Amino acid sequence: MTGDAITVNGNPILEVRGLKKHFPVRGGVFSRVSAWVKAVDDVSFDIREGETFGLVGESGCGKTTLGRTILRLMEPTGGQAIFEGQNLFTMDSKRLRATRRRMQIIFQDPYSSLNPRMTVGAIVGEPLLVHRLAKGAELQERVHQLLSRVGLRPEHHSRYPHEFSGGQRQRIGIARALALNPRFVVCDEAVSALDVSIQAQILNLLKDLQEEYHLAYLFISHDLNVVEYLADRIAVMYLGKLVETASAQSLFQNPRHPYTQALLSANPVPDPTIQRERILLHGDVPSPLNPPPGCRFHTRCPQVMEKCKTEDPHLIQVGRPGEEEHKVWCHLYT
Repeated sequence: MTGDAITVNGNPILEVRGLKKHFPVRGGVFSRVSAWVKAVDDVSFDIREGETFGLVGESGCGKTTLGRTILRLMEPTGGQAIFEGQNLFTMDSKRLRATRRRMQIIFQDPYSSLNPRMTVGAIVGEPLLVHRLAKGAELQERVHQLLSRVGLRPEHHSRYPHEFSGGQRQRIGIARALALNPRFVVCDEAVSALDVSIQAQILNLLKDLQEEYHLAYLFISHDLNVVEYLADRIAVMYLGKLVETASAQSLFQNPRHPYTQALLSANPVPDPTIQRERILLHGDVPSPLNPPPGCRFHTRCPQVMEKCKTEDPHLIQVGRPGEEEHKVWCHLYT
């Protein structure tokens, strides 16, 4: 599963090439590095302007690390992230700070992502103050507009986060992300901590905001139904690498990689008349500290071949007419 670039039709706002994020494991008296955890290992893809790119996979596969590394909330080990034609990983702190006005993140936990000692108005208005875009009455007016846009009342600006429900707190987080008029937003499990009915409201809000502001989303989730509803294209991640990418319709109707097939077989369908054969994966997910050679999925794959155990698969285009963007990293299609 090498990091072959996934090209797209249209203008990409973000181009990720060979992204790696490895964490050192230290031990001994002198805390020397004894090994590396390969959380993200040679990942490449593009995200178009105004599209939602979904990223799915099991917990611990590296989805969140990938999103945070792109924004340089974590420093990368290798690779490139080209945003609007500029490499984020080579920017100095001054240029990066200016660029961050156009890329934001919505965090997973609406309870821990908001400072409990700050009012809602201070939380939403802080980005505008930091970047010196508004102050005084202009700042307050902008905060009121943002709160109204995400479904809250302007008078909420004087309250504290503990006075709101989980769904309302996530709306505050969305308002904060929108304060600087970004073009690209990482949604890191943005609805996973919410009730199903609230999830639907937040997803519809994200869709409306995308149309209004022409936003591009990297939508990270383990909920396949949510990703199917929101995403234009989807990438499936396993143990730090991508294994399949396709349009949402193509991926759900015709999954190609054995891992994707197993994921979709476990996804509940709200129709008792549909019978789906469950594909059970045996064994545990290998440790990213010592990933297996060859295809990383071969230790659990029901269609494993000898070639899979030694050779890393390359990017293969498997789409039929109308499915040109359906690509997979698997020896079954070599």
